Amino acid sequence: MKTYHLRKEDVVRNWWVVNAEGKTLGRLASQIAKVLMGKHKPYYQPDVDCGDFIIVLNADKVHFTGKKGEQKRYSFHTNYPGGLKNRTLNWMMEHKPEEVIRLAVKRMLPKNRLGHRMIKRLKIYRGNEHPHVAQQPKPMEVKA
Repeated sequence: MKTYHLRKEDVVRNWWVVNAEGKTLGRLASQIAKVLMGKHKPYYQPDVDCGDFIIVLNADKVHFTGKKGEQKRYSFHTNYPGGLKNRTLNWMMEHKPEEVIRLAVKRMLPKNRLGHRMIKRLKIYRGNEHPHVAQQPKPMEVKA
């Protein structure tokens, strides 16, 4: 019996929709990353991009535990002298809740070309509406 090697033409991509309301950020991000990588499929291979599309709704209603709101910091640099900026998680949730989920998932994906391709299949929205009705996404159950 020969070893089966998956080709990118053989990959079937599904669309999933996740309601993030009341879900813990880290647990939600790890389950989303698993689906984006394709680890939930029986024919998963780490060198083949076989993950699915994910739509996340209600990104502004995600939950986190402890004192992360005041203590967790997001840092970035503007590439100008003295341009190091720091934002707290509370500030990010008020102004850019989509970015909080995107960064949490991105940091769980592989740090290579496949990871860059995987994160493009993640669609995040603040409200309960999304423009991907034509793809007929199925609801994905996220464990608390």
